[in-house]
Amino acid sequence: MPSEKRQRQKEREQAARAARAVQQARAKRRRNIIIGIVAVIGAFGFAFAYSVIRGGGDDNDTPTTTESPADDEATDDAAAGTTPTTIPQGDPVEPECPPTDGADERVTQFTEAPPFCLEDGVEYEAVFVTDAGDIRVALDTETTPETANNFVFLARWGYYDGTAMFRSNTGIEILQGGAPHTQGNADPGPGYTIADEGEFFEYSPGDLVMARTPAPNSSGAQYFFSTGPGTSGLAPGPYVVFGSVVEGLDVLEAIMATHVDTGDPGEGEPDPVPIVETIRIIES
Repeated sequence: MPSEKRQRQKEREQAARAARAVQQARAKRRRNIIIGIVAVIGAFGFAFAYSVIRGGGDDNDTPTTTESPADDEATDDAAAGTTPTTIPQGDPVEPECPPTDGADERVTQFTEAPPFCLEDGVEYEAVFVTDAGDIRVALDTETTPETANNFVFLARWGYYDGTAMFRSNTGIEILQGGAPHTQGNADPGPGYTIADEGEFFEYSPGDLVMARTPAPNSSGAQYFFSTGPGTSGLAPGPYVVFGSVVEGLDVLEAIMATHVDTGDPGEGEPDPVPIVETIRIIES
């Protein structure tokens, strides 16, 4: 693993290139949107009415991620507003349990899924420290211990530091994040996927949920928050709920209030995009 000093130097050198690439990608996407609107203008009225009747929740609305190659619907553009820094994947390392107070050197690529690092009888909370406010989440280590363990593992290795909450969808009321390499849902992920834990989940405001592709067992690192009752429109089951907001639901609601459409009605991003500065794990 590179030293912390060397890692920071590499990140600074890549930040300028990443910002330029983001701007170019955003401009290209906007051009494509304009072309698409012209091409489908005759059918738009029907499509919009159908979307309103369904209330969201079709395949294009679902909180997918391309952490495995199965999802061809995701986009790779960064969120608008503050430009987050993308980082290279780097060489994968053998996973080992990080220190409880967080690793000194950030790691975002691993050779395989993590070992189990949680302690029996300990309750875990995750505090999302963002530039829009803090969000405190109680992690469910009883129903979904492996999923919670994966999240704690990544958070303590600094995986989520500086990541954008890059996607918002007002139809199903979700806010998605957790993509350090691309700051978009086409992120390659941490180098592994984890098994779906449990078979049936329903969704309510404040849930912290793993994103995944349409394929089973394809979650890795990306997550989404349910920010309102619209998330109940998702088909029960495929997305694993592994935590619940205990403080900061108002922060999520305020972020969602800044939503701007960037494509299909209801599909877009916050403006400005909120940045997760770090995720602190608290034991009790």
